[in-house]
Amino acid sequence: MKKRSFWQQFSKNKGAVAGLVLLVVFVSISLLAPLISPYDSDQVFDGQLRLAPVWSVAGTSEFLLGTDDIGRDVLSRLIYGARISLGVGFLVVILSLITGGIFGVLAGFYGGWVDIIIMRAVDVIMSLPSILLAIVVVAILGPNLINGIIAVSIVALPGFIRIIRAAVMTEKSKLYMEASRSFGASHFTQIFKHIIPNCMAPIIVQSTLGFSDGILNVAALGFLGLGAQAPLPEWGVMLADARHYIELSPWMVTLPGVCILIVVLSFNILGDGFRDAFDPKVDD
Repeated sequence: MKKRSFWQQFSKNKGAVAGLVLLVVFVSISLLAPLISPYDSDQVFDGQLRLAPVWSVAGTSEFLLGTDDIGRDVLSRLIYGARISLGVGFLVVILSLITGGIFGVLAGFYGGWVDIIIMRAVDVIMSLPSILLAIVVVAILGPNLINGIIAVSIVALPGFIRIIRAAVMTEKSKLYMEASRSFGASHFTQIFKHIIPNCMAPIIVQSTLGFSDGILNVAALGFLGLGAQAPLPEWGVMLADARHYIELSPWMVTLPGVCILIVVLSFNILGDGFRDAFDPKVDD
């Protein structure tokens, strides 16, 4: 039977399509932040402390989502925060993919003692709670956004290494690879011309899910004061700054939390959609 095309299969998953649309909206907002943001993210308005959102009785159209505890516009900080959070997810995925890809390919292609050493190191990393490992790394390097990204990238490595190793081992055992070796293809040619292009499906799925993990973990570090530092408008930092006012001004906590929820959920649903669309077992 004829296999469905990627887009035909992907479009059948309405949740994944909705997730893609939401992510396009957030990416557009982050790219256009200087143009669509009502104010600067750090602009302070004297006497406008903890104003309620516009839908509240005490709200004002001047600040659609209200203001924070020192008089900054919440909407503007959320818009600029989207740029930071999505950029963080991108950097985490790039660092994890490059590093994990190198180790995963080496382990899967060469096997033997190379595979044993790499996979035992992966087992050690996976034996530690992810957020605890990230905290330890940041404590060693120092609390800031860049070090938080490095820490979360290290935490994400095992997932990339295991996925890529398994995909490489699967491709390595196929008949076309035996034919390639019989024609005298070098290891470089086998890896970069044959194996990696055929491993892109699981890599894309893992990268999509890595975005959500990266955003969530860096936000958690920011909330703990170990990632991004104030006054940077990162969503985790905004949550940390607002936690003291959760009863008096709940929108200050709710709004950045909702943004994190929507973006992370969208990436997770999108990753599931990619996984289903790339599944070679799905036929017409």
